[in-house]
Amino acid sequence: MTKNWKHSIAASIAAVTMAVTAGCGSSSPATQETGPGNGLDKELNVFNWSEYLPEEVIKKFEDKYGVKVNYSTFSSNEEMLAKVSAGGGIYDLTVASDYFIQPMANQGLIEPLDLNNIPNIKNLSEEFVNKDHDPGNKYSIPYMGNTVSLAYNPDNIKTEINSFEDLWKPEFKSQIVMVDDQRFILGMVLKTLGYPGNDTDPAHLEEAKQKMLKLMPNIKAFDSDSPKTLMINGEVNIAFVWGAEIALAQREKPQIKTVLPKEGLMLTFDNFVIPAGAKHKKTAEAFVNFLLEPEISAEIAKSFPYINPNKEARKLIDKATLDNIAIYPPAEEMKRVESLKDIGDAIKLYDRAWSEVKSSQ
Repeated sequence: MTKNWKHSIAASIAAVTMAVTAGCGSSSPATQETGPGNGLDKELNVFNWSEYLPEEVIKKFEDKYGVKVNYSTFSSNEEMLAKVSAGGGIYDLTVASDYFIQPMANQGLIEPLDLNNIPNIKNLSEEFVNKDHDPGNKYSIPYMGNTVSLAYNPDNIKTEINSFEDLWKPEFKSQIVMVDDQRFILGMVLKTLGYPGNDTDPAHLEEAKQKMLKLMPNIKAFDSDSPKTLMINGEVNIAFVWGAEIALAQREKPQIKTVLPKEGLMLTFDNFVIPAGAKHKKTAEAFVNFLLEPEISAEIAKSFPYINPNKEARKLIDKATLDNIAIYPPAEEMKRVESLKDIGDAIKLYDRAWSEVKSSQ
């Protein structure tokens, strides 16, 4: 679930260096415990977004391989980055969005993968592997992707919504829930101004900040964990949230309508990466390989219907999910989709603008 890159990696380099040193010292054979007969360790420490992996799937891995999975979650990228940067080999596996991969790799925050331990990478569609952010998938394996999509309940919102620009209408006061994600939200505002969603021009970002401040009265809540709840409960009637959250809300309220905004959507993909100093690297790779099994990947998609890059799993996913435009925008729409990109030091401009927006609440 992507998500915001709110900390400079460079600021964490000292901590990362210590982490790598500590990790190297702790991964000797004398300190690793192995599982029964499979060459894997007895435990695995996984750090993931909340509501992103079913407990039943974790249990199946534990039962199959005799590995205890210590599973913890984060609700923002800044939380994940802070804990991973602290190092010490606390986590063996975490999730990072595509535009994080190269910056993290360049600063030594993540380790190269041994793809020999992940043969199920063959199940991934060609369009999702060997991307510019990680040629050859040296550091990352695609997990799930998403757009931040737009939806509303026409039972309670009588004004038709066709664009992001409509969100500023005064009759929508306190009617909107949005993901708590600076890149997606400021990107959306930039697009309403006719700029790219990855724009780094300081003047354009200032313009976007001022426009976003005008939207604040219409926003009931920022929620990246479970924004569907507010839609289902009727506390809000408009959502700018992960596409899967819209789809899950539609299971409870089928009348909720997905909008393909005239400005075009933005997209990102989450990927599994191994933090520097991970103590159970081979076991982490076995876990990723397990999740790429078609039946397992399809089971994940049933509970959390994000964009699934697994071509074999898609054969097992129900047609209603695959046809839901909140999850899988139609082909013509995908031609207009803009992927979030690494913007380097310009992230500081986003940080500043977002901080000023949030402080106005």
